[in-house]
Amino acid sequence: MSFFSKPKYSKVNVKSREGVAKGLWTKCPESGEMVFVKELQKNLMVVPASGYHFPLPAPDRIKSLIDAGTFKEYDSTIRSGDPLKFKGLASYEEKLQQNRDKTKLEDAVVSGVGEMGGRLVSLAVMDFRFLGGSMGSVVGEKITRAIERGLEMNIPVIVVSASGGARMYEGILSLMQMAKTSAALAKLAKAKIPFFSILTNPTMAGVMASYASLGDVIIAEPKALIGFAGRRVIKETTRADLPEGFQTSEFLLERGLIDQIVDRHDLKDRLIDLMNHLAHHLLPKSTKSSATRKKTPVKKAPARKAAVRKTAVKKS
Repeated sequence: MSFFSKPKYSKVNVKSREGVAKGLWTKCPESGEMVFVKELQKNLMVVPASGYHFPLPAPDRIKSLIDAGTFKEYDSTIRSGDPLKFKGLASYEEKLQQNRDKTKLEDAVVSGVGEMGGRLVSLAVMDFRFLGGSMGSVVGEKITRAIERGLEMNIPVIVVSASGGARMYEGILSLMQMAKTSAALAKLAKAKIPFFSILTNPTMAGVMASYASLGDVIIAEPKALIGFAGRRVIKETTRADLPEGFQTSEFLLERGLIDQIVDRHDLKDRLIDLMNHLAHHLLPKSTKSSATRKKTPVKKAPARKAAVRKTAVKKS
């Protein structure tokens, strides 16, 4: 018998499962468990056994937080321009249209006013499906307007973040949104109107370095990825060994960067409790909400901002 003869292997032919539609099951990244997608959707995209939180689309997030039938969307017609005429494998305009078709959203954030436990709130929810929830001119503008709306209507402001950071297709215009949103929050704080920042998986870079970290109360979902730069970049820059899980919500809670970790199912009740403590002095509540919507129009942006906004966004 030759020592160098090739071993013989038996062949196994695996047949595809006919009649089983794709997309019916998904795998939990934490436990490896296969979960029925429809059951996952009913459970707010939380795996029942492991508690792993999948990203939640903005419309579903709003539905889980706002009292039924009370949400009124604002600024839904604002669209991103292409000030840099960005070209790559695909142009920025093509990328935007692809993501609009995929998500049925105009951009990576949905904002408006609704009632939460009978109390009016100004809410902005980011959607990671749209270009990774990146913050461009439209995202910064809509979040700024949501903050200003809270100031004008004297109601709490809630922003749910899910983002990889600033949008590179818009260059410096995307980075300007960090200063703009932070300045709006400074006015909100001066008026003693509470701002609640909700961090989901992931909340990174320019978003985390601006409005996401400026909440009066900062709440994170379990095991969310939160930070500025990625692990590899930090390690190469500092040349230091980094602790395991140093960018998770649990690690950051121990070190005081965030205030609470709240399961998605409990988030609405927790926010209502916090508003009862921090926003009890604010009006209106549900008994005056209809009148307030009619009598308190949103003020137009100051003339000095018009030039910046004109170059950054356009209406459809």
